[in-house]
Amino acid sequence: MSLIPAGRAAPPRLHRAARIEDAVHQLLERRLRRGGWKARIVAYTGYGAPGWVRVMGRVVLGRLESRPRRRAEKVRGWRSFATLPAKHARVVIEAGGQRCEAETDRSGFIDVVVEADLPAGWGTVRLSAVDATPVEAPVRIVDPSVRFGILSDIDDTVMVTALPRPLLAAWNTFVLDEHARMAVPGMAVLYERLVTAHPGAPVFYLSTGAWNVAPALTRFLSRHLYPGGPLLLTDWGPTADGWFRSGMEHKRVTLARLAKEFPDVRWLLVGDDGQHDQEIYAKFAAEHPERVAGVAIRRLSPTQAVLAGAFPAPAGSSSATGPDGQRWLSAPDGAGLWRLLRAANLV
Repeated sequence: MSLIPAGRAAPPRLHRAARIEDAVHQLLERRLRRGGWKARIVAYTGYGAPGWVRVMGRVVLGRLESRPRRRAEKVRGWRSFATLPAKHARVVIEAGGQRCEAETDRSGFIDVVVEADLPAGWGTVRLSAVDATPVEAPVRIVDPSVRFGILSDIDDTVMVTALPRPLLAAWNTFVLDEHARMAVPGMAVLYERLVTAHPGAPVFYLSTGAWNVAPALTRFLSRHLYPGGPLLLTDWGPTADGWFRSGMEHKRVTLARLAKEFPDVRWLLVGDDGQHDQEIYAKFAAEHPERVAGVAIRRLSPTQAVLAGAFPAPAGSSSATGPDGQRWLSAPDGAGLWRLLRAANLV
């Protein structure tokens, strides 16, 4: 098995913020390793098609615990960010009877496409590294015959997070117990009905959130009975060329990548009207009209919209035809969107 080259040039000199972050990480890593901390692999859900699979994960340093936590899932959000990456660690990937190696980046991540023949449906790949316990990473292999997929935002689309409100967002992200997070009414049922109506349809969850919270998000989706699917998140902290990364650019690049990787799939794009989902989806629909089956927007309540810095939308449900022929649907919850999707013959 071999890595499929990404075709990207080597990055330029790191931004000052990234160099400072690397220096701090290097200092902490030396001290923590002397204190007995070892590498630990965090596996993320990957995806692919016959012949290739995208493998994602992270290697971090952690303290060896003498006994397991009694309630491993009951954690505060800040713990997800209290991690130290193991950069430039060698990770062995085993998939479909093949084996190859990858190296983590400066934030401890691996995100590589490897050549591997895995059957359509759910499967696993094995990740291992020196001093770390091997783990199995789930992967969703999309059948070539599939023609419909669901790409969903997370914040305020499937989970109430109030992300645009800085103070409350900080509370929800860093302080709130993950079990206290609320699901958006009807959205899990909506997605389950969609994947039942379209057998084999993949579900991708796209967010500007950090990879640090991927395990908590996965547990949340499972606990509230959302269909399983890969999370497409972003890194936390300074980038190679700036202090902050662009969440909108992350979404645009990811949408374009999926359109290229699955050229025969038409996507139902699901988001909310509290941030920039409508703008991002409209641009994608204009550039790839044949790749969009429809756009479903979960409308925030008047109170949520005002606190999010948006104008409250009119009450009720609505359906319209976009400039490129796609159906644009809007409702306050999953039940309303389901009715509109059925009327638009999208199920």
